[in-house]
Amino acid sequence: MFERVAIVGVGYTAFRSVSPEVSFRELIFEAAVKAYNDAGISPNDVSTFVSITEDYIEGTAIADEYVPDQLGAVLKPVQTVTADGITGIASLVMQLQTGQLDLAVIEGHSKASNIDYPAHIEAFALDPLYARPLAFHPHYVAGLEMRAFLDETGNTERQAAMVAALNRHNALSNPLAAYPADLTADDILDSRPEAEPLKRGDIANLADGAIVFVLARESLLSRIGGEPVFINGIGWSQDTPNIEERELHRARYTEQAAERAYRMAGIGSPVTEIDFAEVDDTFSYKELQHLEALGLAGPGESGRLLQEGLFSPTGDLPVNVSGGNLGCGHTYDMSGLRSVLEVVLQLRGQAGERQLSDVKVGLAQSWRGIPTATGGVAVLGTE
Repeated sequence: MFERVAIVGVGYTAFRSVSPEVSFRELIFEAAVKAYNDAGISPNDVSTFVSITEDYIEGTAIADEYVPDQLGAVLKPVQTVTADGITGIASLVMQLQTGQLDLAVIEGHSKASNIDYPAHIEAFALDPLYARPLAFHPHYVAGLEMRAFLDETGNTERQAAMVAALNRHNALSNPLAAYPADLTADDILDSRPEAEPLKRGDIANLADGAIVFVLARESLLSRIGGEPVFINGIGWSQDTPNIEERELHRARYTEQAAERAYRMAGIGSPVTEIDFAEVDDTFSYKELQHLEALGLAGPGESGRLLQEGLFSPTGDLPVNVSGGNLGCGHTYDMSGLRSVLEVVLQLRGQAGERQLSDVKVGLAQSWRGIPTATGGVAVLGTE
């Protein structure tokens, strides 16, 4: 039997639309100091480090070469995981479960405000022969997916708009959030068309920030500080990157990742065994799609359940009480870590004004963004 792994230290900055006063290194340093203090350790105690970075987004080749200093990781193993944050956590879980390592650290950061033309970077992920030469904005892929999802499931544009309005409103209770707002579904529907049926209000705005986690094997918990939150189950998956070869209405990557995470965590009925969830909502329709892929709503039922209040902070299955990406800001591959952060804070009872009552099991789900079909699922608990 593999030893369990827990998150024992968390450090983070606020998420902001711009941060000209600090470099990405300073953001990471701030988060790292908080994480080490939270866990009651020093960076010298850490066995291995993972950096969630993508050279195209960073604008620097071998970008992880620029993270050891501020993590205290000089002359220590530092690996790059160019994927969503939950996949990076999974890599450390496996390393720790070998029994050869005791403590591990993962960092994710975003300096999206430094990118003048994000769409030009994102377009590099499109097929270079058949898709990229068409010179469409990458959001057209989201428009195609949204239309396919709505047509196949019977969910509606208004229900997707309600996701955006609810999450932006939830963010009003989150001091870390970059984009809190009091909006209505009509406000979203009346926003500028982006890629039919996608509107500007359906899309999460980019944000800057940094997050650092300290992970430990269970046998070490008596020797270090921090309030442990256990990674009971974790899974990740990747569907084909070719948009013409996949079912646009389905998030198969989430279906597969969830099945693996649930099996590892011993979850038989996610609807009854999971207390709350943080689900990727980079586009409003993606929250509905991901909820159905996670088994937290039946096929075509997510929009109706949203309207009935099931996923509100006071509902039976709160979703994105943090504000999600729509409220906090989209931070590229760090977004998965932001979802995990909210779950950890909730389970520790440290979520402040937005704290949910009597929660013991939370779910975090991530997606790497357009045009990928890659993501992860983590089930976390206090016991």
